[in-house]
Amino acid sequence: MTKSQIESEIAELKMDYISLQGDIEKLESTGHGDSVQKAEARLAKMEDRLAELNEQLAAF
Repeated sequence: MTKSQIESEIAELKMDYISLQGDIEKLESTGHGDSVQKAEARLAKMEDRLAELNEQLAAF
């Protein structure tokens, strides 16, 4: 993976992360607890992937 590909994936993940946070807030306000837990699990996976990508980026 090139440096620009890593940077692009990081930017995309950040946008998805922010969007998912907004969705979680909406789900919480409407009382959809099961969906909130699934979304929070997705956030955790995104955070792990961002950490991996940042490590790869730091290696350049």
